Amino acid sequence: MPAVQQVVVDEGGDGQRLDNFLLRRLKGVPKTHVYRLIRSGEVRVNKGRAAADTRLAAGDVVRVPPVRTAERASAGTTGCAAGANDAGAAAARTAPPREFALLLEDDHLLAIAKPAGVAVHGGSGVSFGVIEQLRRARPQLRFLELVHRLDKETSGVLLLAKKRSALTALQDQFRQRGTAKHYAALVVGAWPPALQRIDAALHKYLDAAGERRVRVVAPDAPEGRRSITRVRIAQAFDGFTLLDVALETGRTHQIRVHLADAGHPIVGDPKYGDFALNKSLARGERLTGVRFARMFLHARSLAFDHPGSGRRITLEAPLPDDCATLLRMLPPPR
Repeated sequence: MPAVQQVVVDEGGDGQRLDNFLLRRLKGVPKTHVYRLIRSGEVRVNKGRAAADTRLAAGDVVRVPPVRTAERASAGTTGCAAGANDAGAAAARTAPPREFALLLEDDHLLAIAKPAGVAVHGGSGVSFGVIEQLRRARPQLRFLELVHRLDKETSGVLLLAKKRSALTALQDQFRQRGTAKHYAALVVGAWPPALQRIDAALHKYLDAAGERRVRVVAPDAPEGRRSITRVRIAQAFDGFTLLDVALETGRTHQIRVHLADAGHPIVGDPKYGDFALNKSLARGERLTGVRFARMFLHARSLAFDHPGSGRRITLEAPLPDDCATLLRMLPPPR
């Protein structure tokens, strides 16, 4: 049988029940067997026993024992515990090797400036992402894992661990809010200066097309998770505002939904944005000579305690050229 899998919960699994998380990963495994694994204690969350209705958080480590999938069992071979790992292994083999702009690298970690339009990992219709490409580019590394994730459309600081000890130490900091993350977001309209803190519960759901979406719900809604975003005006323009955004919680699409719910969607947001404006900017119709066809959300800085030395580190990713160019072309406020 293959080795036990240690699956790190990414942002997509944040808030999901343990049983649903496993059922999605263990394709072909009967539900009854999945629940039996949970009850027996073979499935563990952060090294402890967990119930089927345990809510997972981004960064949690789920121990998944090796199981036999229906497809492989019928062929008389043994399956892999993570279910989706076959697709992941295929992606790792076919992903083109690629290096990204380095912000920091040592024996413990690797930090890059992720470009917009690149997923952090394969899955959900994406053949491969940053992690698969970096593993192909650096076959000599025995260990390389994502510490956290960014949306495909978001650029900026992305942290990866080169040691298991570094991974767990850094993810503990994320869970305990020991990190400080700041984003640059260009939004539509004049942001009200008095609105500096958004405290609104969020709920993940699937729309009619089966796409994952997030919406604001009442604070006491059972499906909601409290989410807090801090906002500061960095620069005002005619019809737009550049914001410095900091997260107190790290929910899926948190910044995008909070800002859109406040009436100021992020420029270029394909899911929660002003679609007519996005199209006008992409075609170069809004600003003469400037085409902007991405979401203006950039993870500009990340502060954390180094897992080896304990020293406080602050990493900064420069604003991408297309974002900087757009800002230069925007008219000043009236």
